[in-house]
Amino acid sequence: MLRMVNRVLLGIVGLALVVIGGSVLAVGLGAKPPSWWIHDGQHDVLLSQAERTRWRDNGWWWPTVIAVLAILVLLSLWWLAAVLRRRRLAEVLVDTGDGEGALLRGRALEGVLATEATQLDGVEQAQILLTGRRSAPEARVQLLLEPHVDPGQALHLLTAEALAHARDSAGLAALPAEVRLRGVKHRAQRVS
Repeated sequence: MLRMVNRVLLGIVGLALVVIGGSVLAVGLGAKPPSWWIHDGQHDVLLSQAERTRWRDNGWWWPTVIAVLAILVLLSLWWLAAVLRRRRLAEVLVDTGDGEGALLRGRALEGVLATEATQLDGVEQAQILLTGRRSAPEARVQLLLEPHVDPGQALHLLTAEALAHARDSAGLAALPAEVRLRGVKHRAQRVS
């Protein structure tokens, strides 16, 4: 979802900047602007002194400007925080039993989980993403199932085998998982 919002926002901002900048450049180079355009000619400024100070004496102007700018700043900070936030868990804290701990690379555990999930009956492809904290990881699993597989059985095998092995081998109390199941697209078979 965030990737789509990023692309849409960047596309809209980029398109607006290209249109405005291109039109100002074209008018500055001598192109004839339409009659409704805000920029009249090569020696015209975008905002005249009268346009910049038109509503300065009205009581609603400055609170409106400050509110719009504050909303823009908050949205920009939210967007920046969402982009910079790390989604993937870099390492998992493994309890060694001696009061100390060991660190296991998150990608290594993801790879083992994906390999074991792919070896389950009827699973064609598995993608694993570890999120959460390193002491309490969570798994996001996407399974691509073959057409003949019962989704309930595949989910049961995943939780009883692959996720249980990962949880036990890492010494975790729990390994909650969000599992998404999809079927392989295939052509319809003829029945005679």
